Amino acid sequence: MTTNTLPAAAAGTWQLGSLTVNRLGFGAMRLTTTPDWQVRDREPALAVLRRAVELGVNHIDTAAFYFQGPRSANELINRALAPYDGLVLTTKVGPGRDFEGTFHTARPDQLRAQVEENLRQLGLDHLDVVNYRIGQSLDRGTGSLAEGFGVLAGLREAGMIRELGISNVGPEHLTEALAIAPVVCVQNQYGLTTRREDDELVRMCAERGIAFVPFFAVTSGPAEDTRVAEVARRHDVTPAQVRLAWTLHQGPHVLAIPGTGDLAHLEQNVAAAALKLTDDDLKTLDGEG
Repeated sequence: MTTNTLPAAAAGTWQLGSLTVNRLGFGAMRLTTTPDWQVRDREPALAVLRRAVELGVNHIDTAAFYFQGPRSANELINRALAPYDGLVLTTKVGPGRDFEGTFHTARPDQLRAQVEENLRQLGLDHLDVVNYRIGQSLDRGTGSLAEGFGVLAGLREAGMIRELGISNVGPEHLTEALAIAPVVCVQNQYGLTTRREDDELVRMCAERGIAFVPFFAVTSGPAEDTRVAEVARRHDVTPAQVRLAWTLHQGPHVLAIPGTGDLAHLEQNVAAAALKLTDDDLKTLDGEG
C-alpha cells in the first residue's frame, strides 16, 4: 500500500508552508497518561506512535510540557519514530512546566530556551513547525503577541525553526503575526459544539491559505449529543468519528490532531478520515435538520 492510499490520507493533504501533511494527524498529549490520569506504560505508548505512522499519519503535534511523571511525549516520539523519515513534527512554546508539573508562561526572552529544549528532547537540529501559544489554560490569549512572535521569527531566520504558527488566538493576533513573519497554522480549541465563535477565524484562515488546527475537537462539548448520536447511527460509526469528520468537513485547510494512548481508539480516529458526511448529516449536526 503506497503512502497516499493509507487510511490517514483519505481526507487529503495540506501544505504547512513548505511541508506537506495528511489532514488527519496525531496529537501526543494523551500519550503519557491513562484516561484516569495515571502514568501510562511506556511500551503501549510506543506501539501507538508506530501504528499511527503505519496508518499514514505524518503530522504529529507535541510539546515539551506534555509529560506525566517519568513519561515525556517528546521522548516517546524520539524513541519510537526517530529519524522521522517523512514526518512533520509540530511543537508549541509559550507554556512551560517545572519538574513538579506546575505551569508557567514563558517571557519572550525565555522562548529560545524552550525551542532548544524541544530540539534536545526530539533529537533534532531544527523544528518543523513551532506554534506560539498565548494565554493561560484554555482562556483565549489577550494583548499583543508581537514581542514573543518576533523572537520566534528570529529563530526561524537563524535556521532553528522551519515554519511558524500561533495558538489560542483571535483574528487580531493573526493579523499582527502576519505583519512579522509568515504563519502556516492557527491552533485553537474548536469543535462542533465548542468555541464556534471561531467560525469566522476558520474562514479568515481559508482566505489566507493558512491551516486551522483544532485541539480538543472530540472531547469538547457534551459527552452525549443526540445530533451526533443520530449521525453516528446512520453511518455505523462512533460519535468521536462523527466529530472528527465534521471537523474535516469545515474546509480543506482544516486539519485534525486527535490523540490517544489506545490502539483501538487510534484506528477509529484514523478511520474518520474516510468518513464522508452528507448534506443532510451536516444539517442535522448544525441543528438545521
